[in-house]
Amino acid sequence: MSASRRPDRTLIASNRKARHDYTILKTYEAGIVLAGTEVKSLREGRVSLVDAFAQEHAGEIMLHGLHIAEYGYGSWTNHAPRRTRKLLLHRVEIARILDRTREGGITLVPLSMYFAGGWAKVELALARGRRSYDKRQALAARDADREIARELGRRLKGR
Repeated sequence: MSASRRPDRTLIASNRKARHDYTILKTYEAGIVLAGTEVKSLREGRVSLVDAFAQEHAGEIMLHGLHIAEYGYGSWTNHAPRRTRKLLLHRVEIARILDRTREGGITLVPLSMYFAGGWAKVELALARGRRSYDKRQALAARDADREIARELGRRLKGR
């Protein structure tokens, strides 16, 4: 079940373009280190995952390119909108992720951000980039599945 459909989770932002541009291999839930004004800005929903990606740095996984807008009521305590943020994962998970990313052609992409039990979380995915013909095939398959479901619904209703 995705983060947006679970009752104990409040979706903040979703990266729909990532699901189109990449084939998702495996997903992980990671905590994220934030400043106070960043959390307040997240609660207002002022975040963008569009250009975000994760990389290894000194044995830790860091999130780059995540844009969290400055908090409107913040003063000198405000944060830099595109600063690099540390992701919180278990050492074993980090080791597995880094082994997979070293294979080549696999990248770490944030799929969504949400609050779970009051804590800000990031759904992180190991993903392989799709080529343009793969994207067209995925769209055609989704349209075919949608048409099949529609026809099945019509037959069950007796039309």
